[in-house]
Amino acid sequence: MAGPAGPVERLAMVAAAVDPRQQSATNIATVQIDLRAPWHIGPVEVPTRLVLAPMAGVSVQAFRRQGRRYGAGLVCSEMVSCAGIEHRNERTLGYLRVAADEHPLAIQLFGSDPGAMADAARMVEAVGADIVDLNFGCPVKKVTRTGAGATLLENRELAPRIVESVAEAVDVPVTVKLRRGLENSSRACLDLGPRLVEAGAASLTLHPRSAVQMYPGEADHSLTAELVSLVDVPIVASGDVTSHAKARAVLEATGAAAVMVGRGAQGNPWALREIVDGGRGEPSREEVAAELVVFIREAVRELGERRASSFLKKFYGWYLGRGRFPRPFKQELVQLDSTEEVERRLFAAAPRASVLVEQLEAEVPSGGEMTLELPVSIYGGG
Repeated sequence: MAGPAGPVERLAMVAAAVDPRQQSATNIATVQIDLRAPWHIGPVEVPTRLVLAPMAGVSVQAFRRQGRRYGAGLVCSEMVSCAGIEHRNERTLGYLRVAADEHPLAIQLFGSDPGAMADAARMVEAVGADIVDLNFGCPVKKVTRTGAGATLLENRELAPRIVESVAEAVDVPVTVKLRRGLENSSRACLDLGPRLVEAGAASLTLHPRSAVQMYPGEADHSLTAELVSLVDVPIVASGDVTSHAKARAVLEATGAAAVMVGRGAQGNPWALREIVDGGRGEPSREEVAAELVVFIREAVRELGERRASSFLKKFYGWYLGRGRFPRPFKQELVQLDSTEEVERRLFAAAPRASVLVEQLEAEVPSGGEMTLELPVSIYGGG
């Protein structure tokens, strides 16, 4: 087997990572990347090379626990407002629950005040977070206008001070999620990344799109490869990882320790299993309905019926799309008043799903294993 590629070779491989059809030209396909191999962030062992991304309004506990069942080695909370924690604003805060089967779990904070971020980090460490993750990449205006999120990519003084303050406040590893910079041509991540590591970051995640780019277009993983060559901590590559082949190609091309998957897992946990293990296989209608029913029940347990009914509506389209169910059926579910009605309609459409639900619920630990509660993101979800 060929030895690991060096920085120059990795940079040459990035084009093939973008398009797996070109892999033969660079011999990537001959290198065996095991996505089931464990790796470490400081003392925390992560059992697979797949990280489930933090997503506002999505990454509630039910979503994270499902991700762990389907192969994610590390799961992350949605963004937690350190200002919301500091002020205990009950009108805008939800509650984050940490379950025994989520670990390792990263809780992600956003804010721009080093002291407030450190205080929030102490709290999330106390409720059981294995890692404190800092969001320096969110492009949403309600976050950036406060000086947080992607705005910090261009602040060479404040960003390292936040990392240093948080790293000194907690005993668990501190990680940072970055974008390339604010503008499309920016290389700010390559200047800032080493400074963050020097300040105490134990790992960095790079989504190599700009803040103005948001999500369209290709992620430029040549930047990921460059960042890997600049620091001596594990890098997580985020963006455009949609298959097992693509994950392997990105890891080999960049030298990253793991890949992060976000939107591709929304209503599609089977994508996580395929990325980790390889082998395709679209779930049956019964499997889709059963997994959705379990997800609904977990969301209701976590959020309560009223909040869950609203929260779940976007998931119906995600689960039932991709040609799995007719479009009118998805629209019908959104119009129903209760989750019990949604369950009845799912079982009517896929009667054998009820047996699968019983099997799944027997495998999912009960909600009694939850620990403490913590105020979380003001941007929806839970």
